[in-house]
Amino acid sequence: MQVSSLNEVKIYSLSCGKSLPEWLSDRKKRALQKKDVDVRRRIELIQDFEMPTVCTTIKVSKDGQYILATGTYKPRVRCYDTYQLSLKFERCLDSEVVTFETLSDDYSKIVFLHNDRYIEFHSQSGFYYKTRIPKFGRDFSYHYPSCDLYFVGASSEVYRLNLEQGRYLNPLQTDAAENNVCDINSAHGLFATGTIEGRVECWDPRTRGRVGLLDCALSSVTADSEINSLPTISALKFNGALTMAVGTSTGQVLLYDLRSDKPLLVKDHQYGLPIKSVHFQDSLDLILSADSRIIKMWNKNSGKIFTSLEPEHDINDVCLYPNSGMLLTANESPKMGIYYIPVLGPAPRWCSFLDNLTEELEENPESTVYDDYKFVTKKDLENLGLTHLIGSPFLRAYMHGFFMDIRLYHKVKLMVNPFAYEEYRKDKIRQKIEETRAQRVQLKKLPKVNKELALKLIEEEEEKQKSTWKKKAKSLPNILTDDRFKVMFENPDFQVDEESEEFRLLNPLVSKISEKRKKKLRLLEQQELPEKEEEEEPEGKPSDAESSESSDDEKDWVAEVRKQRRLLQQEEKRKRQEQRREDQQTVLKPQFYSATKQKLMNKTLEDRLKLEAKHGTLSVSDTTVGSKQLTFTLKKSEQQKKQQEAEKLHRQERKRLRRSAGHLKSRPRRGRPFH
Repeated sequence: MQVSSLNEVKIYSLSCGKSLPEWLSDRKKRALQKKDVDVRRRIELIQDFEMPTVCTTIKVSKDGQYILATGTYKPRVRCYDTYQLSLKFERCLDSEVVTFETLSDDYSKIVFLHNDRYIEFHSQSGFYYKTRIPKFGRDFSYHYPSCDLYFVGASSEVYRLNLEQGRYLNPLQTDAAENNVCDINSAHGLFATGTIEGRVECWDPRTRGRVGLLDCALSSVTADSEINSLPTISALKFNGALTMAVGTSTGQVLLYDLRSDKPLLVKDHQYGLPIKSVHFQDSLDLILSADSRIIKMWNKNSGKIFTSLEPEHDINDVCLYPNSGMLLTANESPKMGIYYIPVLGPAPRWCSFLDNLTEELEENPESTVYDDYKFVTKKDLENLGLTHLIGSPFLRAYMHGFFMDIRLYHKVKLMVNPFAYEEYRKDKIRQKIEETRAQRVQLKKLPKVNKELALKLIEEEEEKQKSTWKKKAKSLPNILTDDRFKVMFENPDFQVDEESEEFRLLNPLVSKISEKRKKKLRLLEQQELPEKEEEEEPEGKPSDAESSESSDDEKDWVAEVRKQRRLLQQEEKRKRQEQRREDQQTVLKPQFYSATKQKLMNKTLEDRLKLEAKHGTLSVSDTTVGSKQLTFTLKKSEQQKKQQEAEKLHRQERKRLRRSAGHLKSRPRRGRPFH
């Protein structure tokens, strides 16, 4: 299931994913589901909800139980039962279907308009009757009060076929050369047809006379729109008694009030493609208009865009499932689209589990992950040595890093660290062994990291278990068994440095609190009587005694902290004196050439090179072209050596201080804080 969001409106595509061939056996399908993750994660809402090649039209029966769709090749109609979530029947036809309509509440009465001028009637058992109209038809509508079928097409006449009498009636003569679409208002029975000249003619079926004419082509032209040809009417839909939406071939949707010849609103799709269908969503006052590329949902009062949907393939028809948030599309592909938009309404009754599924997905949102790309930061590129690729097509900038091809990332990673997989494999094996060891009988064993802290926690836990006061106190989680602090006793980076300045200043407080806790537990055990009717002081001490003891502890703690601070200051002073003494000893002294150096200068270049090569400060090698290559190594003075050693010690000291500061931050605070 694919999730997209526009204007904070979630759209769930239920038809995405791989489809399995019909000729595969159940055993092979199960094997594919085990191997392929995409096949396993897909949601097949209705079984075999697809056409062999292309789906042209799709509609829902009036009772909402059946979904009917037509497509090619070969021309056929398929009916799906939503209660069974499967295909009910399939009927092949002689020619392609332009459009169809269900005359009954279910699939028992269907009328098909073919592209070869034939009209075909189907009953519940199958084919029933076929007749022909004089001109090629493009659309038709059914007038329920008079049982008349109105057909429009490549003619100026609107053909009427009465199903009660079983014969054609006198046609309606329009002023247009051709008619594209038509619709009948269910409230008062007004018949409207859209012409090729960009007009809408309205007729009264009772008097068979024209009652209105709208010039939509002129009204669709606005200051922002670019028109290259004459707009024709491509979609028409009534809503209620007074509202009508008209779609043009240039991508505009016009909203009319039947009492006015001026449109209330003109909405442009900005694609220049003919509008395929228009639907009304009454609960949110939305209009759903679709061309071959996109489905737009916008407010019919303000024209503000609500959300939009752009499928992968071209759209042929759109059907909105009644009283729900489900949308069905017929596409230029074998698969028919099923989309669920929770904001529009609840899921249909036959797939009510979609509401629970979407709620769980909204509660646990997942970050967007691209399977074929790897997100890397600038620091990662420096470690891989790929900073020279910044600005090239191999890296696409995104937020605080870059996206790069996952294959390129794996290749470079393998070249930089060829033994990374072996280290990863050994680490996984070690983790598996530790997991199996954890299932055995555990002995009392201290962890590898922070043994002193673990021993202290174990002793405190044992003291609590031995005391009977533990039954009346509220049980608190143990740090050793808590998964949140598990890494503190496994990762060596969390080792507490007891020699650091922060630990030595905080250690008196920790030690005093632990002594106070042990003392209080022992005192409570001694003072607790076997029969006690009322407990006024559950702590085992009067409040004034406790306050006096706490004040004494604070005084002792302050004295201990001052003592530790004095010791630290003395150590720092001693280090500074030693450093000053070393600096005084390393004062530069005048150097004089000795007799040995004078003798060395008197020797020839050949003798001096031999002597330097003997001492190791010179290396001679032959090159590939036959010449000689000399490499000299400079001797370091004593002052330079001491300076390098001092810098090395300084770096080690800074590293140790940073580690100790990180341990103290990760270490949980216990006891009374220092103010």
